[in-house]
Formats: sequence, C-alpha cells, structure tokens
Amino acid sequence: MSLSNIIHTKNKTQLVVLVDPDKFNPQLIKLAAKSKVAFFLVGGSTLKKNNMAAVISKIKKHTKKPVIIFPGHENQICKNADGLLLLSLISGRNPEYLIGKHVKAASVIQRLKLKSFPVGYILVNGNRTSTTQKVTKTKSLSPSAIKLITDTALAGEQLGLKAIYLEAGSGAKTNVNIKVIKAVKRKISIPLFVGGGIDSAEKARQAVKAGANFIVVGNALEKNLYLLSEIEKTV
Repeated sequence: MSLSNIIHTKNKTQLVVLVDPDKFNPQLIKLAAKSKVAFFLVGGSTLKKNNMAAVISKIKKHTKKPVIIFPGHENQICKNADGLLLLSLISGRNPEYLIGKHVKAASVIQRLKLKSFPVGYILVNGNRTSTTQKVTKTKSLSPSAIKLITDTALAGEQLGLKAIYLEAGSGAKTNVNIKVIKAVKRKISIPLFVGGGIDSAEKARQAVKAGANFIVVGNALEKNLYLLSEIEKTV
C-alpha cells in the first residue's frame, strides 16, 4: 500500500498514535491495535536508545496497522517501516531542517527503497519551549499570527508538500488553537495533521470540529494509556 493511500482524507478525522521509542509500551500498542487508530508514527526529536528498528518490529508483532517513521534526525531511518514522513520545518529558517537533513538522508532512503511522504512541519507556540525548538534552534510561531501561519502552510502546499502538520510540541501546555486549525484548513487543500498538547478527549474533539484530518496523540498516552479509549470516541 502506498503512503498516499495510507495518508488520505476521509469524511471522518483519523486518530494517529505517536510512539517515542525510548518510552515504548507494548500495552499501548495492544490497545491501539483494537481501536480506531489509523496508523502509528514512530520517532522523536532526541532518542537516547538506538532502537528504532527493534521498536517497529515489536509494534508489527501486535498489529497489522501501518507503522510510519516520524524522524527527528537523519539516523532515524530503517527499512522495516511502511514509510516515513519527510518533514520540512517550514515554520523555522534553519536550513538544516529545511533541506540539510534531507540531503544527508536521501541516499539511505533510496537504498532502502523506503516510501516517503513530504510534509510541511509548523511549530505553533504551546506555552512551553519544546524539545524540537531546542534541537532545531528555531522559534515557534505565535498562535495569534494566524496570517503568517496560514501563508506558511499555503507556501508549503505550493512547494509540493503533500500534507501540513501543525505541532504545539511534545508535552505542550496548550494545544494548537482552534482558530489556527480552522484558518489553515480553509487555506489549504492537502491533509492537515494536528498534534501536541492533546491530552483530553475535549481537546481532541475541538481539533476534530475545527477540521483536522489527523489527530496525533503521543505524550498524553505515555502518562495515561487508557485515555486512548476516550479520545477515539471523538473521531
């Protein structure tokens, strides 16, 4: 199955679980395998353990749902995944995360014949300095700067990116503003991911209502994996 077929928009918002390999919990995978989760994302801004391939193999033992790499670094690439999101940090101006890291990974992706899906990654301030900001040495965009955010998303689409990912950051105190989600959704015609700070069913419901095509939950499930059953009722 192609990534375009996996990452496609339906009438209903789809739920996605983001797995940090350093915090792998097989119980969460077992629960997600029986839920409405569409697919898994695996990766992180900083990984202490070199266990991407091992974690992906463990996930695949519990589910037939697609497992897609969500790379925070060019070394987070392995052949046993169903593909990877080729993230460009278009909210920042650090060339390493706009093209530099991609150049370093290009030959590896080609050699492994790994399917890739180019995504415009936009960091929105979640009232907390995220690990992504620290690693990439970029600033997040203010949720009040709606025109800047929507124009950034539109520019990403015009550059040929196939989806936009609005991210408040891992463990964000506030999730992406509903007004921001609505405005971006109106501006673009490609799939819209929303993640970061979604730690309750109500926050997930708000993002669904605002028009997100994919709701991504990760950090909150590390703290309370049973939250998954509440959030899946909203999609």
